[in-house]
Amino acid sequence: MKKVQPARQQTEDERLLAGPNLEPMPYHKTDTWRVLRVMGEMVEGFDLLAELGTAVTIFGSARVQPGEAQYETAVTVARLLGEAGFNIMTGGGPGLMEAANKGAREAGVVSVGLNIELPFEQDLNPYVEVGKEFRYFFTRKVMLLKYARALVIFPGGFGTLDEMFETLTLIQTGKIKNFPVVLFDSAFWGGLIEWLRHTMLAQGKINPTDLELFHITDSPEEACAIIRQALQGTV
Repeated sequence: MKKVQPARQQTEDERLLAGPNLEPMPYHKTDTWRVLRVMGEMVEGFDLLAELGTAVTIFGSARVQPGEAQYETAVTVARLLGEAGFNIMTGGGPGLMEAANKGAREAGVVSVGLNIELPFEQDLNPYVEVGKEFRYFFTRKVMLLKYARALVIFPGGFGTLDEMFETLTLIQTGKIKNFPVVLFDSAFWGGLIEWLRHTMLAQGKINPTDLELFHITDSPEEACAIIRQALQGTV
């Protein structure tokens, strides 16, 4: 007998971004009510992280498995940052997020995981010490950025690129203070950087200084040194 798949449930982001509905509906299903839920989620996040202290957010793919080189490298980077006195924040899921939370636990610093509601299951990984589930991507991204003094961005997919380019846009436009953004794994990021340089920059879509808003490295020790040097005297 063919297995019946459970019906896909709408996410809160999907409900929020749906087109206008002019049909009468209960108040708890209106956009006004959803704004209150967004506000509540923001307040909960601020309360949770208000006393976190100095932290580095690490982004990366959820699809990397323990034992793979990228996973073990992410553990090392997070552990070195932890030993340097930085708490670690991630998206709280599996893969490189789990690896970073594991490194934080090994270093004995606060290991934060901010998970997101998805149509498919994604639980907080077992190395998260301080965790929260978010309904909305944008509120979660605010928390991952607000409480970070630096970012380390490992190879990832659309979500990782979204988080990277949103941060670089905020720095480029002066909406937030410039702070270290480290891209880890030059082989992975090399093609993108070449496109930025030879297409985007060549066509005048960005300035040469925009390519100085991030660092690229293959060394866990160098990633940590870049962040420590950039933040020296500020933490």
